[in-house]
Amino acid sequence: MTDLQIRPGVAGNTTGAPAVRPGLLLAVVLTGQCMAVLDASIVNVAVPTIRTDLGASGAALQLVIAGYTIAYAVLLITGARLGARYGFARLFQLGLAAFTATSLACGLAPTTGWLIAFRLLQGAGAALMVPQVMSLLQHTFTGAARTRAIGLYSAVLAVGIALGQVLGGVLVSADLFGTGWRPVFLVNVPIGLVLLVAGARLLPRLPGDPTRGFDLPGLVVLGAALGLLVVPLVLGDELGWPAWGWAMLAGGVLLLGAFVPVERAVARRGGHPLIPGRVLRAPGLRPAVAGLFTIMAAYAAFMFAFALHQQAALGHSALRAGLCSVPVAVGFGLASLRWHRLPGRLHAVLPTLAGVLLGGGYLLLGVLLGGGAGVGAAVLVETAVLGLAAGGAYAPLFARALAGVAPEDAADASGVTVTVLQLGQVIGVAVLGSVFLGQADLPAPAADSGHALLVMLAVGAAVVLVGAGFAERSRRAVRRAG
Repeated sequence: MTDLQIRPGVAGNTTGAPAVRPGLLLAVVLTGQCMAVLDASIVNVAVPTIRTDLGASGAALQLVIAGYTIAYAVLLITGARLGARYGFARLFQLGLAAFTATSLACGLAPTTGWLIAFRLLQGAGAALMVPQVMSLLQHTFTGAARTRAIGLYSAVLAVGIALGQVLGGVLVSADLFGTGWRPVFLVNVPIGLVLLVAGARLLPRLPGDPTRGFDLPGLVVLGAALGLLVVPLVLGDELGWPAWGWAMLAGGVLLLGAFVPVERAVARRGGHPLIPGRVLRAPGLRPAVAGLFTIMAAYAAFMFAFALHQQAALGHSALRAGLCSVPVAVGFGLASLRWHRLPGRLHAVLPTLAGVLLGGGYLLLGVLLGGGAGVGAAVLVETAVLGLAAGGAYAPLFARALAGVAPEDAADASGVTVTVLQLGQVIGVAVLGSVFLGQADLPAPAADSGHALLVMLAVGAAVVLVGAGFAERSRRAVRRAG
């Protein structure tokens, strides 16, 4: 028996026999997850050629980049609920089909307006697909196999962010057949088609629960709240933080506050709340999710600022900047895959210890780059260590967040967790990215940009140390519950 054991009767058939190739099942869903993650960053390096080819304005280019993230973040929880109602495999395939079709449409878009519209639809397709990944893992794998599967999920999340920058740089630089920026979208099409065929054969036939209501009031209130929060956070810095952005943020906070009584009212009427209270009461889930939020906020902000610093201050090409991000992604992936091989006595305290190490690592990197030094061997080694620390904090904390969730609540817990992670990335880039941009008017001399990076990394270090505190709270909560 391998460590990829599965629940009998759920993987790829309805006969009660286990699937013989669970690794292929993982490959399908995690490749879909990777495509969705990297598409949030792959477009960044294509912006100059899109501007030239389509004559796009700065605001339009920002919407090309941000439209995907906005639709993705706002609709994730809705996608999770649809998966629970109609079946996780069915919604994964539907989301994958939509994502693939809209990737083709993006790659063929004749104008900036059409490209923005197709990017919004692409984000919606990703929001249908991505929540089903964790739900399928929760329902399909058990014990050590689930731990390994979640580790792979964490590794894909980290690698996808860096891979987007590397792959984008490669495709734009290659200018295949004179197509310029279009391959950054078209590359998804053959991969998506292969996954659709494989998914039809390999994904488990888990039935949905048609009696599970949509909770329309909860969907409307939460969707509106997330939209009001995400739109100004994504666009605010580019537009100089206009008054309407602050008004939207205030409205989003108010609607988030209203979401709790709305959900309680739905439960009192005998309905199915969008986020059942028992999910949030799972041992250690809330502080674990809070810790994950801080880790991803600092990580996404670091990747954003590190790439900008290299290209706008050190003169690196987009491809070179992407390649310099590989060590941190590799470190994150290795830690996510291997943390459970550490002695068992370390598992409970690992997120806390790794979080403290990560905070110190951000400070050290800021010191190394703060004077405008280039990205040499010492910096690359340091970023690899940062990746190891981030993965060592993230992966076991993710496993802990979902460990106490019942399988029937996997979709809701997955939707909440993935949405929080996405918001962490958005808010990290918006807030910590603004700290970096506020300290240096890019393009800037290497010393000025390095100082700005030092300031941002110092703030990021404080954020992850707060996250280490949340990780410790989650450990204590699980211990009390056990």
